[in-house]
Amino acid sequence: MDFTDVSLTALRVLRAVAEQGTFTAAAATLGYTQSAVSRQIAAIERAAGAELLERRREGVRLTAAGRIVLRRARVVLDEIDATARELSGLPGQAGTVRLGWFPSAGSFLLPRALTALRDTHPGLHVVSREGTTPALVRALRAGSLDLALLASAPPFRAPDTESPPLVLETLTERALRLALPATHPLARGDYIDVADLRGQRWIAGSRSGEDGLMGVWPGLDERPEIAHTARDWLAKLHLVAAGCGLTTVPAAFATAAPPGVRVLPVRGGPREQRRLLLARLPGPPAEPVTQVAAALRAAAIDG
Repeated sequence: MDFTDVSLTALRVLRAVAEQGTFTAAAATLGYTQSAVSRQIAAIERAAGAELLERRREGVRLTAAGRIVLRRARVVLDEIDATARELSGLPGQAGTVRLGWFPSAGSFLLPRALTALRDTHPGLHVVSREGTTPALVRALRAGSLDLALLASAPPFRAPDTESPPLVLETLTERALRLALPATHPLARGDYIDVADLRGQRWIAGSRSGEDGLMGVWPGLDERPEIAHTARDWLAKLHLVAAGCGLTTVPAAFATAAPPGVRVLPVRGGPREQRRLLLARLPGPPAEPVTQVAAALRAAAIDG
């Protein structure tokens, strides 16, 4: 094997494919054609003398050799990026933490933690982005994120089966709740009986892909009537306020509900718990990563 002719472009393409999960998505992210991405991957695989990606119907994932090459590629790319920042007078990597978060965390947990960090560590630079759990896990594996806030539902399996396992910390575990219009007949009490959810209209996530029917109460014994679909949590809640249907929310989201919405527990049926996880790659974390993790941990407890 001979890596002397492997370009930085090829390393960046490998990282993007690992993060995005498909050649098509990586090409869109990088602004390349799919054929250009394929050529770069072919070049780095020739240099490695091994297949770095396992091609599957639903996308690609790194082989054992691919994980080795990507781990080394991350070091090279991080050093190049740090050099560029230093030459530009921007904050160095040592004081920057890249954080990913699932959609609803941006409405209650993330602002609270960032506010605290501004007071306790004013020199710390946090760059964050929203994503689904599979996308955030891929970004962690690709080295594009240092930490990720993930949502987990029963049976609470690991977010992926890759090796080595991610380091996972449970920040909170709370019961799922229901958001409904304040004028709805079920909003009159302090809780809702699960049997009363039959025949309701729902505001859910996408019908396909990673979001599934997020927003519908789990385990309903009927095919739910989906009145509206929306990815954004606040959009869902404003549709609830307008009387357009019901949706599920994490317990901590109650404080972010707009006027006209009640957030209530549901009784009966299996107990629907949801965990908030903090994930990172194994190994000793850098000090800034430890500081951000501590702020997220404190924000979760306070909430």
